[in-house]
Amino acid sequence: MTSYVSSTRTRVAIVGGGPAGLALSRLLSVAGVDSVVIDNRTHHEIETTHRAGILERDSVRLLLDAGVSDRVLRDGHEHQGIDLRFGGVSHRIDFQKLVGASCWLYPQTDVFLDLHAARIRDGGDLRYGISDAAVTDHREAPRVTYSDANGAHHEITAELVVGADGSRSICRDLVDNPQRYFREYPFAWFGILAEAPPSAPELIYTRSPHGFALISQRTPTVQRMYFQCAPTENPADWSDDRIWAELQRRLAGSDGFALKEGPIIQKSVLPFRSFVQSPMRDGNLLLAGDAAHTVPPTGAKGLNLALADVRVLADVIERALLKNDDDALDSYTTRALERVWKAQHFSYWMTTMLHRIPDTTDFDELRQLGELTTLVSSEAGSTYLAEGYTGWPHH
Repeated sequence: MTSYVSSTRTRVAIVGGGPAGLALSRLLSVAGVDSVVIDNRTHHEIETTHRAGILERDSVRLLLDAGVSDRVLRDGHEHQGIDLRFGGVSHRIDFQKLVGASCWLYPQTDVFLDLHAARIRDGGDLRYGISDAAVTDHREAPRVTYSDANGAHHEITAELVVGADGSRSICRDLVDNPQRYFREYPFAWFGILAEAPPSAPELIYTRSPHGFALISQRTPTVQRMYFQCAPTENPADWSDDRIWAELQRRLAGSDGFALKEGPIIQKSVLPFRSFVQSPMRDGNLLLAGDAAHTVPPTGAKGLNLALADVRVLADVIERALLKNDDDALDSYTTRALERVWKAQHFSYWMTTMLHRIPDTTDFDELRQLGELTTLVSSEAGSTYLAEGYTGWPHH
């Protein structure tokens, strides 16, 4: 029989201490619901893993309204639009003019640091660097067990367990007889971090005969860029000169636009996948973020979708635990998935509109260009993109 060096009782046990888990823990704390957060990664591992950097307006509002930090407004960069570039010419989609909204360039690592600092200020119970986590009895009396860095065993008993433990979730498989929806894509993104000044004030989404490219930013001196590649591509096969030549080729146009180059400090290949699992609840277990769904990065929806889950989840948990609303948890899957599928469509649409599809025909190429031309020349089409990119309002 396992001997536990500690046994903790809490109302909500949260498996996963990234931005989704920490945001939920913060919102529950504000509502007066205690929680314990565990994660098998260390704090250092999470804060040094570079991920998405675009926040929708309501994601920013969540951080501000929850009293997490206003650093996103002080250190982040407001983007009032994006450029769609095709045929060698850029076309600006003006978010503020079209829908009166912006998005913010603010790295996910900074979101994590802000949320972590807020929970430490709250006296939150955060446990990183654990191993062998397991969830049992999630339909009746949930229990979470794990080992700490010294190999000692611990247990947490809770009224609810939330799986916010990412795309390799241990909680996902506990859902009984789920429906799982997949789409694999025949391409990936070759991503780089480069020491260079920004090449443009806002993001450039490029459709080229040679394949997609995205020009983003990270800081005033470090830039993030991507180009479409095969999923089997090996970053080690690409020299700095070869990478810059490929990016410049995809951005080249009659307007003479050229990227500002510099030393490349990181290279990686990011596979593409769409995934949704339903339901997002089984008994007293609920899923949030990548544990329940993933989207291609083209529409900048991954982190924002996780925070949207958390907003709904905090509401239903507060109603269930503090207001004795026995039906509140039943509404979670329906409420969350409505937005998930909208985001899946938006991400799929952006992806298929801008990427070169293997074995494409001349008809497909020209149809794709026709779609882009229609989009940038139509206020209604541009408004749809602006609304989806900055995020549909929460109701």
